[in-house]
Amino acid sequence: MLASASPRRRELLASLGLTFTVEPADVDEAVLPGERPEHLVSRLATAKAEALADRHPEALVIAADTTVVVEGQVINKPTDAAENAAFLRLLSGRTHDVYTGHALRLGAASEGGVVRTRVRFRRLTDGEIDRYVRSGEGLDKAGGYAIQGLGAAHVAEVEGSYTNVVGLSLPAVVEAARRLGVELV
Repeated sequence: MLASASPRRRELLASLGLTFTVEPADVDEAVLPGERPEHLVSRLATAKAEALADRHPEALVIAADTTVVVEGQVINKPTDAAENAAFLRLLSGRTHDVYTGHALRLGAASEGGVVRTRVRFRRLTDGEIDRYVRSGEGLDKAGGYAIQGLGAAHVAEVEGSYTNVVGLSLPAVVEAARRLGVELV
């Protein structure tokens, strides 16, 4: 069971040939004062997994949360086009970190962790930023871009798990499921 409304996470799990149910967990995703990004994504992924595990104790529940950090600033999903453009200007020509926390529950047993991937953007022109924002692709994504879509043209280098940037580190999730006794691949 996937505790996420993210189409990207759904696509990633489907790429493994898995059959699963999607049931988004409704949790407050507010950042707590002074909360570090790795704690934020771990806390939210755990809360999402727990919300569904209580209702479905027989199912393997997979939950995740992703955030982007550039120069110490956490940037989640932009609220509108202007904020999306501001995020892209901030990322342009810089390296940022993508943190994805994952939490798996099977009955009372749980596994989880946080994966960090470093992403370097090439320098973007104002025109490129404007065209990307107009595409609308970045509006529902942490950091305001999709590495698996048009945003791939902005990325000069990835250090770490590519699927983590998409929204779920498949290698980490497969290992966590294995520790719970479930073979996903």
